[in-house]
Amino acid sequence: MDKNTVATKYWHKLDDDRIQCDLCPRYCKLKKGQRGLCFVRANENDSIVLTTYGRSSGFCVDPVEKKPLNHFLPGTPVLSFGTAGCNLACKFCQNWDISKSREIDTLADEASPEKIARVAEQLNCRSVAFTYNDPVIFHEYAIDVAAACRARDIKTVAVTAGYICEAPREEFFAAMDAVNVDLKAFTEDFYHQLTGGHLQPVLDNLIYLKHETDVWVELTTLLIPGKNDSDEELQQMTRWVVEKLGPDVPMHFTAFHPDWKMQDIPATPFSSLQRARQIALENGVRYAYTGNVHDEEGESTYCHSCGQKLIGRDWYVLSDWNLDDKGCCTKCGEPLAGQFEPRPGVWGSRRMPVQMSAM
Repeated sequence: MDKNTVATKYWHKLDDDRIQCDLCPRYCKLKKGQRGLCFVRANENDSIVLTTYGRSSGFCVDPVEKKPLNHFLPGTPVLSFGTAGCNLACKFCQNWDISKSREIDTLADEASPEKIARVAEQLNCRSVAFTYNDPVIFHEYAIDVAAACRARDIKTVAVTAGYICEAPREEFFAAMDAVNVDLKAFTEDFYHQLTGGHLQPVLDNLIYLKHETDVWVELTTLLIPGKNDSDEELQQMTRWVVEKLGPDVPMHFTAFHPDWKMQDIPATPFSSLQRARQIALENGVRYAYTGNVHDEEGESTYCHSCGQKLIGRDWYVLSDWNLDDKGCCTKCGEPLAGQFEPRPGVWGSRRMPVQMSAM
């Protein structure tokens, strides 16, 4: 095996000479030489291997709010990277050039876990994010990067659809400090028809994350006109979040733009995002946000007890900061759920590409 191909452990042999991958609920059954839907895991030498260990589609320093995470080290820079491929097949994918890639040229950069942690420290990043495509599919690489980061007191963030099986999820999420889970919709029909997956495993993993781990969790739903934006579905989704996960889990409702295989669907109206946010707040979600649009009110964080603006946001630039050193409201003393430092970061909205080979 070459240096970018490593052994994995979540698989088993079938009676017909195929091997079943047990990393995610797709359970790809692969003949010798075949790759899974994710494209990066393959049957080689009668085992499942990861073929892209150490390779990336690119590195960039972003504001952590872009993940989006609004309650995790606000204002700080995060070193972000992804690989190629994905274990879902979303027809509306906004990063399709990476997630759907079958071209090895997409993986233009590479770095060891130790180098990623060192560069993050060198660039004063408080965290490293696995994003652009789903880190579940590069499970082994992500976990090793997370371990190297923890050795330098750097946090790790997974931006994921949460489509992972029970055994590997324990190992994966134990390595993470924060996750943003893309809850794509709240109907099985949507998941089946538009993502090629299923809703229930995602819900099960959200319950696991919230109640069985110490990982900070935020949710994102891309609102697609006519597909997952009805009042009824938003009512059901937000009530489920409050009942099963609690009122402190932030929800981000973001705007869709026509892309990939759904270019016939119009962009999300601003009014739909506002309506979704209002439904969430009325159903007890304490922190509901709009995204992919300019909406200072919908981007900012308010105290659920007294209503004071705790963190003002204009796109990714922070303005108001009304938290004390312990992360509590300066007006009424109510704690704000999340992970905060005594002072906010000042990274702002900058985006700084990083060429690892030059570091």
